[in-house]
Amino acid sequence: MPLDKLVLIIICVIVAAGLTIWLGVLFVAALENPQIGFVAILPVALIGYIVWRVIAERMKNKEDDHYDRIEK
Repeated sequence: MPLDKLVLIIICVIVAAGLTIWLGVLFVAALENPQIGFVAILPVALIGYIVWRVIAERMKNKEDDHYDRIEK
């Protein structure tokens, strides 16, 4: 496995762990103080929307599919 792929995997795992902890902290803060519950939902909704848009764009982009049909 090339070094750049290994580093990318490690970075993705660290970011995912950090986001999980951050979401947990937001959830606990929303339970402790209901007034900030709505404020805690906003960043989560924003991240969810960005992920949804990236996946939707990737699925309908015909130019990216061109390279899937090339024999290796």
